[in-house]
Amino acid sequence: MKIGFIGLGTMGRPMAGHLLAAGHQLFLYARKQIGPEFIEAGAMSCASASEVAQSSDVIILMVPDTSDVEAVLFGQAGVVHGLSAGKIVVDMSSISPIATKEFARKIRDLGADYLDAPVSGGEVGAKNASLTIMVGGSKEAFDSVKPLFEILGKNITRIGGNGDGQTAKVANQIIVALTIEAVGEALLFASKAGADPSVVRKALMGGFASSRILEVHGERMVQRNFDPGFRIELHAKDLNLALDGAKALGVSLPGTAAAQQLFNACMANDGKAWDHSAMVKALELLAAHSITAPAA
Repeated sequence: MKIGFIGLGTMGRPMAGHLLAAGHQLFLYARKQIGPEFIEAGAMSCASASEVAQSSDVIILMVPDTSDVEAVLFGQAGVVHGLSAGKIVVDMSSISPIATKEFARKIRDLGADYLDAPVSGGEVGAKNASLTIMVGGSKEAFDSVKPLFEILGKNITRIGGNGDGQTAKVANQIIVALTIEAVGEALLFASKAGADPSVVRKALMGGFASSRILEVHGERMVQRNFDPGFRIELHAKDLNLALDGAKALGVSLPGTAAAQQLFNACMANDGKAWDHSAMVKALELLAAHSITAPAA
């Protein structure tokens, strides 16, 4: 299959690599230089998003935010200028569900199809091809693209129509943020009370409080390893989508708002590039205490 891939950042680069390794012909466009490993493996470098669309049957986007998707699709030399009937645009970025519905309508009006397919799993999931993929769009388009999704991920679900994939991703990010906050509070409480937080974490992993976030991010908090797997600035962006959507829907999300404020506090302290588990640093500032193992 001829596949266009736009966006070769932290997530996009390994995802494009998996598609290329699976034998698909790739047409690439990125704001930064495309690595020689792609060209040596047979991928084609394109001068614009429109050239990618013109050359490909399926055009995949993996860019940071709603405005980036809009620019790639509809800007000067954007995807729409190379699009033709029968092609499928697949946006795997995490962006506004409301904007997604409008983008999809415009693409469908041109005779092409559109899937919103945001992912969860972070850089590790992208590298290991174990992403969770949440898809919105027609069943026909989903069935056509599903073999590509299966190269990239393990848990692939069509949620419903356009925008529903992005809605599921926003829901995912709400749960992740609030769980990080809960794990941070629990380990901070344990440490402040004099218990060894690493041992408390191990004990909790065997009970009802067990979670993937307690396992992975709890260890990050104890080990003080905040090198980014998923940057705070990106998770804060996702929570902004949740809060903007909640305002439009007339829904109150108090826990989400609190988590966003903690991310904001981290970013105010030069932490926008920290891993999102570093939300605990904002809690530590409030407590004037850092999670540390007690002295022997």
